[in-house]
Amino acid sequence: MRVDLAYSPAPAEMIHLSLELPEGSTVGDGLRASGLMARHPELQADTLMLGIWGQRCTSDTRLRESDRIEVYRPLTVDPKEARRLRYRGSAKR
Repeated sequence: MRVDLAYSPAPAEMIHLSLELPEGSTVGDGLRASGLMARHPELQADTLMLGIWGQRCTSDTRLRESDRIEVYRPLTVDPKEARRLRYRGSAKR
């Protein structure tokens, strides 16, 4: 079965991998097959936030054909504060 994996290690940077996995594979199997954890040591297996097509899931969630595994990174700025800063910046112009 073919699935995709998406991870954004930094703003405006995107990693997109296509994986071929056996039927019955889990999100964790997909992560191991991708090698993403080895290439990005900042990812901690016990604190990973994962999703499939925007819906949170766990590493033992079974995958289906054409699923997209998403690896989420923690927010570094509160979204409300980021909007305030953007608004203040545009008001000065």
